[in-house]
Amino acid sequence: MDSYEDVPPTVDCVKRLRHHLATRISSLKPGPGPYLENPFKALALLNRSQWLFFSVAFFAWTWDAFDFFTVSLTAKYIAVTLDVSVTQITWGITLVLMLRSVGAIIFGIAADKLGRKWPFIINCALFIVLELGTGFVQTYKQFLGVRALFGIAMGGIYGNCAATALEDCPIDARGIISGLLQQGYALGYLFAVMFNRAFTTTTSHGWRSLFWFGAGPPVLIIVFRLLLGETETYQAQRHLERTNAQAEFKKMALRSMKTHWHVVVYLVILMAGFNFMSHGSQDLYPTMLDVQLEQSTDKSTVTMCVANLGAITGGVIIGHISDRVGRRLSIIVACIIGGALIYPWAFVRNNGIMAAVFFLQFMVQGAWGVVPIYLSELSPPALRAFIVGVAYQLGNLASSASSTIEATIGARFPLPDTTTSTVKRYDYGKVMAIFMGCVFGFVIIVTIFGPENRENEMAVDRVFEKQSAEADLEANVSHDPAKIEKHNLEGEHIEAQ
Repeated sequence: MDSYEDVPPTVDCVKRLRHHLATRISSLKPGPGPYLENPFKALALLNRSQWLFFSVAFFAWTWDAFDFFTVSLTAKYIAVTLDVSVTQITWGITLVLMLRSVGAIIFGIAADKLGRKWPFIINCALFIVLELGTGFVQTYKQFLGVRALFGIAMGGIYGNCAATALEDCPIDARGIISGLLQQGYALGYLFAVMFNRAFTTTTSHGWRSLFWFGAGPPVLIIVFRLLLGETETYQAQRHLERTNAQAEFKKMALRSMKTHWHVVVYLVILMAGFNFMSHGSQDLYPTMLDVQLEQSTDKSTVTMCVANLGAITGGVIIGHISDRVGRRLSIIVACIIGGALIYPWAFVRNNGIMAAVFFLQFMVQGAWGVVPIYLSELSPPALRAFIVGVAYQLGNLASSASSTIEATIGARFPLPDTTTSTVKRYDYGKVMAIFMGCVFGFVIIVTIFGPENRENEMAVDRVFEKQSAEADLEANVSHDPAKIEKHNLEGEHIEAQ
């Protein structure tokens, strides 16, 4: 537990902040406790209902990633069909990332107010319509319009998936379940790579076939979600709203926002760094393999599969380790090792590139594996889907131009054409290496100064009781000069420690 959270709420805000900053390094040290839980024993803690909620959230997040990366993997082919440059096509990626925050707000509020189930189903239905629509576009403007709408649909799914999968999860299994959930992103990328190879260069409709195929699996996800109800945590929230405690519950939601606004700001800044880290290392990498290194379609497919296998492995392992060593320390160590791997990842040109991409993505997605539970533990139950989704997607908004930035700067480093060149070649590897070095450093610094609520209570009814008790304490102290003095002395004592 972060020492910042142990400071009494009545202690002066300045003293709380000073204490928080003074303990950022010391709080990284893992506290005394049991050894890391056997991962299989941790997974066995989940009951049937918890596994079903995790599974449906995992499949939806996986297909969200698939839908996103279909553009990254087919950018060269879409550019030829629509008679524009690859850089112009990357604006389709940028638009998706920019508008995700709109979807996060709309569907986050809906999920917290109306339930996790129906906003989730509507999201998946939009995936079907817009994937089909992308496959039928005839002009560049149509392409941008459909992808803009897709950004809104994609933005709504992450917060809902995190809440659905994690809010009922046993404490000792949170880290590994968080890592598994987040790696739906890498698995979606892996599926996109595999089906891109199966459809894009082997069918008469080319890249369009990949998008049409992508509209199919969300139908199965919708059916799966229709068979499930609401999570126990959300049902407890609805129970509070339906009883005489409804007014008090609304006060709790307002109090949560009032006391957590600075945490939301921190999470948005952190998620900006994380999204720069993932999009900066992934979105343009297939283009680098195809255009700069001129790898064959088969070799490029194998390289990206290896990268995503590394991502999945890293996310699960580091997510689980974070249960013992802490969320922040796990992120920082993963970023430091990732920074050391930038050179071989960006500049190796022989078969050693396989090991480089495996371990670089192991560290990138290893850090990401901590994110779902880290965000969930820092978010109050009454606003969990909203805060997790909005923080994540505003971070996406901040990083939305990452692939366009890399492609634009890469154009300043032209490479000579070869006999097999079909498009202009640029040194994307150099640009991506510099970019990733800056991003890793940024994430490390932001994480060091952040809070941590590992093992935080996530059940809404118990949080409600805790906040009510804190409100009573503050009301009593505010009217008693002797108690005010006592708590000020406690604050001074905490600061001295």
